[in-house]
Amino acid sequence: MKVAIVTDAWHPQTNGVVTTLSRTVECLISLGHTVTLMTPEGLPSIACPTYPEIRLAMFQGRRVAQWLEDERPDALHVATEGPLGLSARNAACRANFAFTTSYHTQFPQYLRARFPVPQRVSYALLRQFHSRATRTMVGTQQVRDDLRNHGFNHLVQWGRGVDTELFKPRVDEGHVYPRPLLIYVGRVAVEKSVEDFCRLRAAGTKMVIGAGPALQDLRARYPDVIFTGFKYGSELAELMRCGDCFVFPSRTDTFGLVMLEAMASGLPVAAYPVVGPIDVVREGVSGCLREDLAEAVTAALKLDPQGARQQALEYRWENATRQFMGNLVELRHPLARRRMARRCFSARLFD
Repeated sequence: MKVAIVTDAWHPQTNGVVTTLSRTVECLISLGHTVTLMTPEGLPSIACPTYPEIRLAMFQGRRVAQWLEDERPDALHVATEGPLGLSARNAACRANFAFTTSYHTQFPQYLRARFPVPQRVSYALLRQFHSRATRTMVGTQQVRDDLRNHGFNHLVQWGRGVDTELFKPRVDEGHVYPRPLLIYVGRVAVEKSVEDFCRLRAAGTKMVIGAGPALQDLRARYPDVIFTGFKYGSELAELMRCGDCFVFPSRTDTFGLVMLEAMASGLPVAAYPVVGPIDVVREGVSGCLREDLAEAVTAALKLDPQGARQQALEYRWENATRQFMGNLVELRHPLARRRMARRCFSARLFD
């Protein structure tokens, strides 16, 4: 099958969406499928307001429509609700193509953290975006229930995976930092609530691995926290396996892929009992969820690291990719063909 994927989130961005799509593309190819991508790479773009590290490819409607016509894929997946995703959605609707979408980001919460935008307005716009998709893929059951309560339909699940060969527990007790070492990995931005982690009163060492618009401010105000910037591949895995507990303070993630990477590294997770962690963390086994984050850390540090590792071994990218494939629909879906036939028939009647 030839699969077309349109995404506004792509390299050099570092986030869970990019990781998920990159690994999915790799698995699709390894399973014998052909993948064609439309991303901001190489396109004219502008900096995202309040987040200049993210580039937005604006006004690409004609380019996207021509790309779809030239590529002639068997299935189209619109991964993000940004400018490119909107162009692909609109082009597919005009051509009466069936397509799928995915919901990776809690935009209503993200926007609310930065601007006084009522969440009902954000949800209404997102609901309109996804309403024309045959299926909308979500990461967890909790997200599925939440979106259904906000009026979204045709929701299906699409799981995640983790590289358990790259991320694995340490084999010795060597440690260069005062223990316990508490680690956060991800964007350093207001919607991630990283400051909740930085101001934790906890023994040992706190380390933030990542970058973002809030980095300089937090670095200046929390000199006791180690800020490493983004780390990748084996360097990230090496730092992760040095840790004792992974702290995930975000209240706005739909999944939190880094939690799986932490578990694979033998780190129990401490987090709030919110969307994302509720479906990913097994209470008392791979982590602890509390409204008091310090209490969650204290409880998580008492857990057996093997419990986290064993859960991570259940998540495979190949399984997630097969689930993704099962959710796709033909570009010329039978339902779309019937609608087109009815329109043509009606047009002939009134010619």
